[in-house]
Formats: sequence, C-alpha cells, structure tokens
Amino acid sequence: MKIASTGIVLLGALLFCSYSIAADEITEKPRLVLSLDDCIRMAMKSAPELGEAQADIEQTASKLEEAKSYRYPQVEVMSLFGPAPHARKQELTSTDTNFKLSELTWFTSADASIIQPLYTFGKISSNMTAAGHGIEVDRSRKEQRANEVALKVREYYFGLMLAREMKEVVLEVQETLNKARGKAHKMLEEQANGVEEIDIFKLDAFSGEVGKYLEEASKGEQLALAALKTRLALPNDTNLDISSDRLVMDEDSAPAYETYLENARLQRPEFKQIAEGLKARAALVEAAEANYYPDIFLGGLFSWAYSDDRDRIHNPYITDQFKHINGGVALGARWKLDFGITGAKVAAERAQYNRLLSTREFADANIPLQIRKYYLDLKEAENSAIATRSAYSNAKKWAVTAVANFDFGIGPAKEILEGLQAYARMRAAYFQSIYNLKIARANLDYATGAPRTAASK
Repeated sequence: MKIASTGIVLLGALLFCSYSIAADEITEKPRLVLSLDDCIRMAMKSAPELGEAQADIEQTASKLEEAKSYRYPQVEVMSLFGPAPHARKQELTSTDTNFKLSELTWFTSADASIIQPLYTFGKISSNMTAAGHGIEVDRSRKEQRANEVALKVREYYFGLMLAREMKEVVLEVQETLNKARGKAHKMLEEQANGVEEIDIFKLDAFSGEVGKYLEEASKGEQLALAALKTRLALPNDTNLDISSDRLVMDEDSAPAYETYLENARLQRPEFKQIAEGLKARAALVEAAEANYYPDIFLGGLFSWAYSDDRDRIHNPYITDQFKHINGGVALGARWKLDFGITGAKVAAERAQYNRLLSTREFADANIPLQIRKYYLDLKEAENSAIATRSAYSNAKKWAVTAVANFDFGIGPAKEILEGLQAYARMRAAYFQSIYNLKIARANLDYATGAPRTAASK
C-alpha cells in the first residue's frame, strides 16, 4: 500500500512538472528580431503623424474635386404641394369674387433652373490649379513627417546599441576587477609581498562604483528598448530585439558638403513644399482677382404647376401660379459688385503669397546652415572615433600590464584602478563617438531628404 501511494505521488509530481513546462512553452512569446530598415518600415505603417498627413491630402483632393465640379451644370429644383382657391375662366374679368374656405382645392408645382458656366475669367481654373498644387504641398508635408519618423527610429535604434555597448564595457571592467580582487585577497591571505589591506579597500571601492555604472547602463538599455517599442506601436511585453549587435564605424566615407547641399535642393520635401505652395498661392490670387469680372453662363428654366379645380388660361400676358407650364433657355451674365470686399480678399491672398516668399528666403538661408552643422558633427565624430580608438587600445594594454604586474607582486593596485578607469572612459568615448557619427549621418539624411532605408538608397 505504501509503495502504491508513493507511486501516485511520483506520478502526480511528474504530471505537474510536465504541465508547468508546457505552460511555460505556451506563455513564452516568440522573439521578434528586427533590423534598422525593418523598424523604419514598421514605424511608417503605424505612425499617427502619417495618418494625419494622409487625411490632409484627402481633404485637399476633395477641394480639387469640388473645383472641378463647378465646370458642370448646376440644377436647382423646388417642389410645392398645398391648398389653392378654385378659379374659372369667366371669373377672369370679375372684380367681385368672394373667397370661400370651403371651395379650396389643392395644387402641386415644380420649378427647375439649370446653369451651365461658359466663361468665368479664371475663377474655376485658378481654384483647380490651386487645389492641385495644394495636394503636392500636403504630399511633401507627409514626406517630411515620414523623414522625421525615420530619424526618431534611428535615434532609438542606435541609442539601444549604445546602451548595450556601454553595458558591455562595464561588464568587461567588472570581470577584470573581480579577478584582481580575488587575486589580491588570496595574496593577502598568503601574506605575499606587494599587497596591503588598503589595496583591498581601493579595489572594493572601485567595484561599488562599477556596480553603479552597470545599473545605469541596464536602465539605459531598458529605456531605449521601451522607446523603440513605443515608436513601432508594439505592446510593452513584446519580446523585441535588434539584429545589429555592435556599433562599428561606417566603411564608406562621407561625400563633400557641397554634395549634401545639392542633394537637399533636389530631394528635401520642404523645398518642394514651398515651390508648390507658391504656385498654389499665386493661383488663389488669380482666383480672387477673377471676382472683379462677371460669370458668363447658359441658363434654362422650367416651371410647372397643376391644380384640379382651376381652368387653364392660355394668355402670354397672364401666368397662373397654381396651374401652368412654361420654360426657356437664355444666355446670361452674373456679376456681383461690392465696395471693397473683393479688393480685401485679393490683398489677403497676396499677403499669404508674400509670406511664403519670406519662408522660402528663410529656408534658403537656414537649411544650408543646418546641413553645415550636421556635416561638421559628422567630421567631428569621425575624428573623435579614430582618436579614442587608439586611446582605448593603449589604455587596454595599460590595464592588462597593471594586472599582470600586480599578479607578480611588482605593481600596486592603484595602477589597476587607473588603467581600468582610463580604459573604460576611452572605450565609452569611442562608442559615444560612433553613436554621434551614426546620428550625424541620420541627421544629414533627414536634412537632405535622402531615402529612409538602405534598400531604397
């Protein structure tokens, strides 16, 4: 009996373990590994800024359709149904006809007018032109926002890589330091020469400082990863990782400043946005000035009314509003005259045009300055990366030599601390320089309107 109960317990334990393992396998989320281009493409699909920009494009497109529709006939129909007094032909010349409520009958009528514009002195065509260029303005604005989204994704992506590199540096220093501490404790226990208790205190103190930096690096990594998830519209519990492991310098050299400036004038959305905006504003000025002139149109009119208890009168001089049928076609002109209203509207549109001219002057002056700044940032980061690479390499040799001398009892612990500090500082500065280099290139791509992904370059 005891053996049977023991077997049941073991069987239950095995079932519980297998259930737990299966549950862990079910709840574990798949790992999503994305490259920089993948992140940019995913951000483009989920960015709310681009949804707003697309709505602006559709709104301007509706204005274009509205402007086009003014070329077609406009029909207005009004229909009535109600009571009407009865009337007989013999009462046409009567001057003493009494109205009686009991003799009311009913009537129904329909009046329709149609106006086909023939010539409007540019009112329709100018508004169509303005709306067409307005669509291009909104498309350029959407392109600008897409470039801003791509720039943010690159900042978060490279920021995550930098945080991981910093964490790796701290872990490397911590590992070397722990080995040195262990060696120092052992030498102190063996009362070997070259090691004092103060050396242990120094190593322990620096170890605590390294632990602090490790926590800061871990925090930076988690924050950068959370920011990237937010930008990609991913849930917080997504098991996200990036395919790029290390921050390395780009192999291709940057072109000259003039090349960036030329590319900006050809590709940057803001330049196209201003150019299209000026064309749209010029067309709106023409449309406002066209209000000084009349509209020439072809008009048609049809009117019909019927009442059951009224005689029809066939007389061209008399029209019965309750029982008739007539219509006609005519060439017409419609001219709205005002005292200063049209002039004020023209002045307002010209002011907007002049304002955009000032915006173009501002862009012509400041966009090259922006490109110059990013270009200088790029060159500074390149030179800093080269200098710090040599510095951290020598600091690494310094730290290794100091550890070796300490192991042999011919070097103080102070040399280890100073060597590791110099190595960590220069190694971190090297990765910071590469990060600055990546960001400077991203800023230059944004400032010149370059393709957002490497696949499209």
